Amino acid sequence: MFFRILALATLLGACGGRSSGDEDAFSATGELVALSGGGAGAQDACHTCHGLAGEGNSAGAPRLSGLPYGYLLKQLQDYADGRRRDEAMHPIASRLTLLERQLVSAWYASRDLPPVDRAEASLRDDAAHLWHRGDPQRGLAPCAQCHGEQGEGLGLAFPPLHDQPPAYLAEQFERWRLGRRQNDPEQIMLNVTQRLTKAERLALAEYAASLPGVSAATAQQEAPSPQTRRRDR
Repeated sequence: MFFRILALATLLGACGGRSSGDEDAFSATGELVALSGGGAGAQDACHTCHGLAGEGNSAGAPRLSGLPYGYLLKQLQDYADGRRRDEAMHPIASRLTLLERQLVSAWYASRDLPPVDRAEASLRDDAAHLWHRGDPQRGLAPCAQCHGEQGEGLGLAFPPLHDQPPAYLAEQFERWRLGRRQNDPEQIMLNVTQRLTKAERLALAEYAASLPGVSAATAQQEAPSPQTRRRDR
């Protein structure tokens, strides 16, 4: 009887179990991680909140498509390590392997931004002034100094803001202001958001989202090829 049970267990394992090789093949591309959830599970797959094209939504999930690879990877690592606090993203990022974070970051960075309707009526003069010229009397540098004249972003720490959902940007401004988000260099955003009025923060969120940005090609160039990355152990 023992040997019959052992043989049955072996047969079931061979038929129903997924080998480590199969797991590697299934999660070998960033697209599959985004659509399947990878180690985070299907219920927490990226597309369920961020959209099939990585476009984000009006409920506060940001656009991911076309963002720089290095920025996306850093945010996932900050979520996993707790440096960027978020009740939804911390457990998801924690369950992804380093390889999965690298692959999905590279995939979203390589994606073209879906067409976005920009409401010109939302471009308020005060927001435009703050974005391009700042307010020296309050110690506010122009937003464009870090995030670019067209919202295209500059470097790893200052991401593109163009075409992000305004609700997401407004929420992040509030998190910076309250100290609930602190993963920026030298607390720049804490100092900025605490000097802005609520109306200015909302206007800047609308203005930044409406900026034209630049081609996603710059983000794609930054993303290393998945074939060149070393698998984490």
